Amino acid sequence: MNIVEITTEQQWKEAYPVMNELRTHLSEEEYFQLLRDMVPQGYRMFALYNNDQIVALTGIIQLANFYNFKHIYVYDLITKETERSKGYGEKLLSYIHQLASELGCQSVALSSGLQRIDAHRFYEEKMEYRKTSYAFTYEVK
Repeated sequence: MNIVEITTEQQWKEAYPVMNELRTHLSEEEYFQLLRDMVPQGYRMFALYNNDQIVALTGIIQLANFYNFKHIYVYDLITKETERSKGYGEKLLSYIHQLASELGCQSVALSSGLQRIDAHRFYEEKMEYRKTSYAFTYEVK
């Protein structure tokens, strides 16, 4: 197993089917268009490979604000459905924790959909995250 930063169009193409398991609403075209917008803003994607196959992905950005100070925000964390409960998500998120430390960040933050009860249990119980807020979204009309 190894973790690799995904930086090329070919790697992003290889990652799309796994990302699409989490972001089911995204067509491949939308995925690539958003990547072209997000990467210049600092978005980075990492893949955990097992036997030359992507089994887990994470998408992150380094940010700073008044409440989390310098931190890494995890936009995406997905383990391929057929590969879940094998410790891949834990390994990948632990890698991001180490990266945050190396970058001088004070925390790693993320949000998770209300319906994702298993993910919440993973973050709180396995990875020792604290539930600190609700996230709200306003859709511009």
